[in-house]
Amino acid sequence: MNEQDLCQKRLLDLSRQADRKGIVLFSDFLNLNELNIYHQSEKLFATRTECFGGIPCAERQMIAFLPDALYYDWEYPISALKITPAYPKFAEKLGHRDILGSLMQLGIDRCKLGDILVGEQEAYLLCEETVADYFAEHLEKIRHTLVKVEPCSLCDLKVTQEFQSQDGIVTSDRIDAVIACVYHLSRSQASLLLRQEKVFVSGKLIQNPSYTCHADDIISVRGYGRFIYRGEYGTTGKGRLKIHYDLYAN
Repeated sequence: MNEQDLCQKRLLDLSRQADRKGIVLFSDFLNLNELNIYHQSEKLFATRTECFGGIPCAERQMIAFLPDALYYDWEYPISALKITPAYPKFAEKLGHRDILGSLMQLGIDRCKLGDILVGEQEAYLLCEETVADYFAEHLEKIRHTLVKVEPCSLCDLKVTQEFQSQDGIVTSDRIDAVIACVYHLSRSQASLLLRQEKVFVSGKLIQNPSYTCHADDIISVRGYGRFIYRGEYGTTGKGRLKIHYDLYAN
């Protein structure tokens, strides 16, 4: 059984258990490939489902399996941690890869970790509740920088994601044209990324270059980054489309 089949089997098992027990069950955090498998399997689940990553537009998300006869309130078992340098004066500039590497060295599976948001002076980690205390206690250094880790509210993270708002001009709102515009590629280069299974729209794998982008689509391009397509706002004198999009800064 390949990884895709195993992922689908785990999700289907969780759905059946939630339906049988009448309780809400949750998956681990899923990456883009796993989210695509989830979307492909939605009609097979025995329960309703929802997905959430702790903040709007999170890339890594957790699936909640909701039985029909649900009689209690529930919340996603997601915690947020704030990571700051213990001595800011001597701190290095730390990136996403630095933080993830230090977290993985603590022996926790990647599936327990959600998004990592990196700011100028601090970073925020989303993770499963079961590992939050462990990280708070054991994450002491990232590269050569001593850090302190403390719990924070998920509400605090809503303002940490920064975007670069930009405009562009495209011949159409096809996804190959939009990607080519955003990342300054040729249409053929953008089409190649689609064929190589490197493009996801709101967690769904997209391979068709003629896919029409819709307002607020979250488009992830492996190796390049993510952006939110905000839609078109007019045309040029030659009939080309003016589009607006928000690039993820982190």
